[in-house]
Amino acid sequence: MTRSPAQADIQPSPWVWRFSPLLKPGAAVLDVACGRGRHMRWLAQLGHAVTGVDRDAGALAAAQAWGRTVQADIENGPWPFADHRFGAVVVTNYLWRPLLPAILNAVAPGGLLIYETFAQGNETVGKPSRPDFLLRPGELLTLCAGPDWRVVAYEDGFLAQPERFVQRIAAVRQTEAPSSEPPRYLL
Repeated sequence: MTRSPAQADIQPSPWVWRFSPLLKPGAAVLDVACGRGRHMRWLAQLGHAVTGVDRDAGALAAAQAWGRTVQADIENGPWPFADHRFGAVVVTNYLWRPLLPAILNAVAPGGLLIYETFAQGNETVGKPSRPDFLLRPGELLTLCAGPDWRVVAYEDGFLAQPERFVQRIAAVRQTEAPSSEPPRYLL
């Protein structure tokens, strides 16, 4: 997927675009730190019921065209989805480590986590540059380790357009009862 800089604000991340076909038809999706809703738009166009959360009311005003929006300061206030599970949770360009357990818990059994954000090394090419906002090597793999998760894809490295270091993962939360059918995660 080739994008101009102007399209970057409206086109989905190539990582989200690549793994969105793994979502079950009509799945409820949560977009964390959704901004103006570029991923909400993409996923709504695919027929998913989308909820976006962000603290920026102005950005949410644009995002509400694509689904339900929730204004919340998820770093300083309560997680607004404590009792909700989604068929997918999408997170891009956002990292707040204390929230990671809640994000994982928001993925329903059989659901998909699509996560992509900046990684260590990014401080050499731009912002963000603070370690608090950069994933450590293998951090997303560690997050999705164990029997509850099946990692479908993982990358950790440098991207040239625009220059940035990223880490990204697509992982399926295992169902509580094992299926007799083999998983089909390859695209």
